[in-house]
Amino acid sequence: MRRVPAAMIASACVASVFVFGEVTHWSASRRDLGYGRSRGRDEAVVVLGYRNHGNRANFMNRFRVRAGIRSIDPLARSSVLVLCGGNVAGDRSEAELMDQYAREELGYAGDVRLECASLSTFENVQNAIPLVEDADAIKIVSNSHHAQKARIHLWGLRPDLGVRLCWGADYRFGELEFVKPIAALLGLIALRRLKAQGDVA
Repeated sequence: MRRVPAAMIASACVASVFVFGEVTHWSASRRDLGYGRSRGRDEAVVVLGYRNHGNRANFMNRFRVRAGIRSIDPLARSSVLVLCGGNVAGDRSEAELMDQYAREELGYAGDVRLECASLSTFENVQNAIPLVEDADAIKIVSNSHHAQKARIHLWGLRPDLGVRLCWGADYRFGELEFVKPIAALLGLIALRRLKAQGDVA
């Protein structure tokens, strides 16, 4: 019986890790959605912040802002970018740093609402509710599992807004390839804990 070369086994293992990251992110990005439609309607795109040191948006927050902006439907009647996150790890709120990045580095000139007080995902969602209540369609953008967790929170807090949830463009094949497997593992653990707490049906 021929032995399988070690390099081939290693390549298969690496490929499996990347496939795991892609498949789980793709799946999470499409879970716990409602029936919201943005085309021809008013939409709110909620971008969740990530722990940020310093006075510039970090790598993860820059990714999330870009994903939020590309989630905006050009055929929506109106769009507002809702940036969420307080002073979790620095002197300035994550929301302010993301706003600065969007405007100064990406040239975004659209409508923005800031939520600068939250210190957790649950608070992100809770504090964003007054900023999105007038929207017909709500998109929550982060890495895919984190966004799913936030959607679960919104369903629990306000089912009437949960039905307005629709897909945001935070998943793209091949993007953040080395981050996805780790983020997927941590995200699945967080979702399992949420389910164990009884917050998920």
